[in-house]
Amino acid sequence: MDKMMTVGSSGTQTGTPQKTVGQYLFDCLKLEGITEIFGVAGDYNFTLLDTLERYNGIRFISGRNELNSGYAADGYARIKGISALITTFGVGELSACNAIAGANSEHVPIIHIVGAPPDKDQKEHKLMHHTLMDGNFDVFRKMYEHIAVYTAVLTPENAKIEIPAAIRISKEKKKPVYLVVADDLVTKPITARKEPMSTRPMSNLKTLQAAADHVRQLLERAHRPAILVDAKTMRFGLQTAVRQLADAMNVPVVTMIFGKGAFDETHQNYIGMYLGSFGSSEVQSTVENADCIIAVGVVWADTNTANFIAKLNPLMTVNIQPDMVKVAEAEYPNVLAEDMLRAVQKVGYKGKGLAGKLSFPYDQVTASADEPLMAAGYYPRFQRMLKESDIVIAESGTFYNGMAEVRLPSNVTYIGQGGWGSIGYATPSAFGASIAAPERRVLLFTGDGSLQLTAQEISSMLYYGCKPIIFVLNNDGYTIEKYLNVKTEDQKYNQIPRWSYTKMAEAFGGNAFTVTVRTYGELDQAITQAEKERAERLCIIEMIAGNPMDAPEYMRRMRSYMEKQEMQRSQK
Repeated sequence: MDKMMTVGSSGTQTGTPQKTVGQYLFDCLKLEGITEIFGVAGDYNFTLLDTLERYNGIRFISGRNELNSGYAADGYARIKGISALITTFGVGELSACNAIAGANSEHVPIIHIVGAPPDKDQKEHKLMHHTLMDGNFDVFRKMYEHIAVYTAVLTPENAKIEIPAAIRISKEKKKPVYLVVADDLVTKPITARKEPMSTRPMSNLKTLQAAADHVRQLLERAHRPAILVDAKTMRFGLQTAVRQLADAMNVPVVTMIFGKGAFDETHQNYIGMYLGSFGSSEVQSTVENADCIIAVGVVWADTNTANFIAKLNPLMTVNIQPDMVKVAEAEYPNVLAEDMLRAVQKVGYKGKGLAGKLSFPYDQVTASADEPLMAAGYYPRFQRMLKESDIVIAESGTFYNGMAEVRLPSNVTYIGQGGWGSIGYATPSAFGASIAAPERRVLLFTGDGSLQLTAQEISSMLYYGCKPIIFVLNNDGYTIEKYLNVKTEDQKYNQIPRWSYTKMAEAFGGNAFTVTVRTYGELDQAITQAEKERAERLCIIEMIAGNPMDAPEYMRRMRSYMEKQEMQRSQK
């Protein structure tokens, strides 16, 4: 690269080489702790990838397709706080749309970087490959405006402003952003510009005080308060503040299904998962009879509230969101969650803790060794095998619903895509998590139907030396979909081809420990063996379901509720 003569602040000329757009971009990502970038090579991102290959401190992790790389970036961001993805123009970025929309829905910050056709060709509106053949090079960025929280076209003139702005917005909003750069501008030196000073968001102190006073009034009258923890507690890094509040208040704490893993489930005040009437009746009565609920980061979505049947009395609820608070019917904008949690702690409410010892749904390991595998028997075994600091990834579907009530040890990172619920998410996400934390044990729980959507990423795991333990529940098709459709039975569209899941590693040219199990005895043996093998290689345990329509209790209750609803509709 040519050295540029730049003028220093004193007006003297210095011979320091000016950074290129690409180098500056990677400098900014490295500052955020990003040490890997996911993606797929394509001719319009070659200069980005060439720059990255010569760059120290960040390596490129190539996926088998852009969708999977997007999911991997999502899993990585959930471990490390933020991630990056590089795709090519048009064909690549559109393949990644589903993953980026999912990251938006789930509050996951991803910096999506797109390599575009040369700037000169764009300005002349030439008909280039990977386009709609209409000379319009802005159409895909405009599409991304709807699923990313910020988009920008990078140039040497604006790079020092747009790149830090995009990263800041992604971190603040916990959502994906989109940066597109022409491949011939990546190696151009950036124009030195003073970056605008960004101010950190702060609470409006008067509003914060008013909200705290309102909470004090509620708590002064309360005899049975409870704390309800959900997804945004994890996404916005509020776990420590919530734990401190729970320690101080000494009241029951529950989590919602999207917020699984947001609160330490070994904590003395944790009583379980609030699943409306589909879950534990003790938890349900604690929440629904509480006379003040401190709800942190709650997402009031259908699959998070047991089809909206979860009942919280709004007049008794303190709804703490990342940048606003609602106490009963009163809204308090511009109040940051962390400040509000501290303010609630200062109110000084002291509860009596929990009455009596609690039991959790999977505490007892039952069923004899030669019985076929059923949910009631294998979830307790999963609970028993989990260790502190594990990373647990549960696929949308049967496993997501069943793992919800498995009690996690301390410091477990739990990953699931409850809101977006894109089937196939979990396998590439587990790949991303394995890359993010190679020193931690990664456990992937996926179904046969889900795995068939994104199985290629097992090849990436083998290629990059990742060693997760993968449980594949073979229940002969899309069991979750069969449960959700209460109008018909034996749908052909919920059947899938039968794959030899244990032969996949061999087909992908890798070495893995693989086993198929049909009974609890075989599962116990496989788990013991996998715990030894995982130090050296990836493990795949295929579990043949004793009954294809077997499911955890939560799913069965949900189906029976939906059947009743359907009967009522058909009688009208």
